[in-house]
Amino acid sequence: MIRLFAAIALPDEIGAALLARQEPMPGARWRPIQALHITLRFFGEVREDVADDLDSALSAIAVAPFALALRGAGASADNGELTSLWAGVEDSEPLRRLAGRCESAARQAGLKPEPRAFRPHVTLAYLRRPDAPRVAAWIQRNNLLRAPAIAVNRFGLYSSRLGHEGSAYRLERTYG
Repeated sequence: MIRLFAAIALPDEIGAALLARQEPMPGARWRPIQALHITLRFFGEVREDVADDLDSALSAIAVAPFALALRGAGASADNGELTSLWAGVEDSEPLRRLAGRCESAARQAGLKPEPRAFRPHVTLAYLRRPDAPRVAAWIQRNNLLRAPAIAVNRFGLYSSRLGHEGSAYRLERTYG
């Protein structure tokens, strides 16, 4: 079994600007620059033969070049508990279309449909029992986040390995 997801990597200069927003915060595990990306579709744990089928389906996706932009910042919660800090991604029809094609590829490979709506973002930190006022203050300081447009003409298939310090990602294939 291999844990996979499709994503758009961020240029180094955008990643570096996001790293500059990290600050000491109890309960926050900030993501390193190599982990910053925009997830198109999380596939989860899949068998090797399914991974091969998924690779074939993703290979058929042609990416017409487009631009996207990071806008704003916020936090996610699950059952009332803050779980992550993120940078937002401006709404983009080409981005939604690409995510939809990754969803179609997952179904072609026999994977179940993704039940959650696509909400593009860049996860900056995972949170565990954070101080809510400090999280709110960070969001207030960063909610006007703006980044230069990012040119997109490809995406990648990444594997993810869970470790003590969080997930480590490896680019398996590039498409576009």
